[in-house]
Amino acid sequence: MLKGKKVYLAAVERNDLALFMNWRNREDFRKYFREYREINCDMQNNWYESKVLNDSSTIMFSIKRIDDNRLLGCCGLCYLNWIYRYAEISIYIGLDNVYIDNKGYAEESCKLLFEYGFNNLGLNKIWTEIYEFDALKKQLLDKFNFHLDGVLRENYFYNGKWYNSFILSLLNKEFNE
Repeated sequence: MLKGKKVYLAAVERNDLALFMNWRNREDFRKYFREYREINCDMQNNWYESKVLNDSSTIMFSIKRIDDNRLLGCCGLCYLNWIYRYAEISIYIGLDNVYIDNKGYAEESCKLLFEYGFNNLGLNKIWTEIYEFDALKKQLLDKFNFHLDGVLRENYFYNGKWYNSFILSLLNKEFNE
């Protein structure tokens, strides 16, 4: 368990999956995810079995509130490359119908993930891909001084329109300065 002041990150449990699926199936959330379709219980269970339990390149956590242990969202480090020491961050808050909250839950979850990834796992870089309309996640990552590594032009099609993808990253030395 990774513990902050407001939240703690705990291992994903099977009983978290139904709520994860409901959040991921929200149309207003799904546009931020690479999964373009609605997922069902079998797909959610397959993700849990194949990625969470059996894939060493994926470390996922449930985000829980310290005060009442309420499930707030999900986060993790994906596509871990143990040779080149990098991973992609994945995060969303589902509670109260928000994607990235303004109460500090997502921010503290990121901080805990970055401390874990850089200081415990020895990663050199944590990166992500976000779509140009994802202002909330961009603001969140800007708080940690993520750098723009590149733009993938017209890389994502949503609601009849093409959008650019931004590749952003944070290096260990930048986080620990």
